[in-house]
Amino acid sequence: MCMEKTPWEQAVEFHGHACPGLAIGFKAAEAAIRELGYARDVNEEMVAIVENDSCSIDAIQLILGCTAGKGNLIFRNNGKQVFTVGRRNDGKAVRIAPKYEVLSGAGKDESREDKMKHILESDPGDLFEIREAKLDLPEKAVIFKTVKCARCGEGVMESKARLSDGKPVCPDCFADYTRGW
Repeated sequence: MCMEKTPWEQAVEFHGHACPGLAIGFKAAEAAIRELGYARDVNEEMVAIVENDSCSIDAIQLILGCTAGKGNLIFRNNGKQVFTVGRRNDGKAVRIAPKYEVLSGAGKDESREDKMKHILESDPGDLFEIREAKLDLPEKAVIFKTVKCARCGEGVMESKARLSDGKPVCPDCFADYTRGW
């Protein structure tokens, strides 16, 4: 008999291991779904702006369906476990930030597994400060023309190419002239 995996089991499989960071992202995604009334993203209608590059982001991707490839996962690495999630159709957004005690080591004697279990068993309202956010959501992903770099021969998005001797070059091949300032 084949048993379907729970969302948490799917997140662990996607991420590669279970850990407190993944649990924080999982519960933040749960909070976003509860606040915004969405399940998983369809057609880039949900956008997540994440302020870290930790394990939590994998849960955001899997549970909310927001990915860098679709252009609806935006990284602003401020070193904060904060997630702003919004809907494009009406502009409603929420900012989800762990309460300081959740991350500051309250229960320092807890094992990693105990901390993870505590996070997973808690109501998102006990873990996070959740507030409405004003947010100018980015437009849906745009597909740009690809041009050939005159130096390395690789294709580069036209909007990222630079001109060198009147020919398009990729950012890696472009030699910027700054004179030190």
